[in-house]
Amino acid sequence: MPAPRTILLTGAAGGLGTLMRSLLPEYGYTLRLFDVRPVEGEPDAITADLTDREALREAVRGVDAVLHLAGISLEAPFEKILKSNIEGTYHLYETARQEGVPRIVFASSNHAVGFTPAPRAGEPLIPVDTPRRPDTFYGLSKSFGEDLAQLYWDKHGLETVSVRIGSCFPEPTSVRMLSVWMSPADGARLFHAALTAEGVGHTVVHGSSANTRLWWDLTTARALGYEPRDDSEPYAGKLIAEQGELDPGNPAHTHLGGHFVNDPPLWPY
Repeated sequence: MPAPRTILLTGAAGGLGTLMRSLLPEYGYTLRLFDVRPVEGEPDAITADLTDREALREAVRGVDAVLHLAGISLEAPFEKILKSNIEGTYHLYETARQEGVPRIVFASSNHAVGFTPAPRAGEPLIPVDTPRRPDTFYGLSKSFGEDLAQLYWDKHGLETVSVRIGSCFPEPTSVRMLSVWMSPADGARLFHAALTAEGVGHTVVHGSSANTRLWWDLTTARALGYEPRDDSEPYAGKLIAEQGELDPGNPAHTHLGGHFVNDPPLWPY
């Protein structure tokens, strides 16, 4: 696929969106910014909700691809997840279909498979075709997004790369994160590969750096042309000294979803 020129970046005011706003232009992209909150320092950004179909139509019109980072990024009551992550993602896909946008890169999550046990020493890395086991309503919404992407590819020919992001921060903040961390620079590399690889159909990839303690397989990401350059290991000594090694008796330390598998529910029943 030729390198897209103009990208609609949803969730541009969020943590990951802010990181990508500074990194993706280095790859030659012009970013059209969209968020429900104002984007600081960006007067031309579109401030609207994904359920605002008119505003979304204007945002999507004429772009070459969409990097969809918008949505609630933590667990929340189902009604909020439904509106933002499920209905909002549907509106984006339907609008992209109507406007003839050829590709979306969808920010999925490790929480779509959060109850998957981490591999023990000597076991194979977790493949992308592992059964989905969402750990929260948030994880469920990411499973929905992956299925929606598959539907729109099979039925309408709209391509998607669904990136199951582990944790994308300037540096890892926990011992568990050493296994699922993706540096911002590697995140930009992966999104660029996802935006430009040929014939992706609907491809699911794991979003991670080349970590020494890696839990999941990066084969499908590498097949797009992604070459991670970073590793969380330089942060390991400090984090282990502060937090200790992972506890094999704590599900939050032994599952892809981390503390999400232990957190109490938020629904009011």
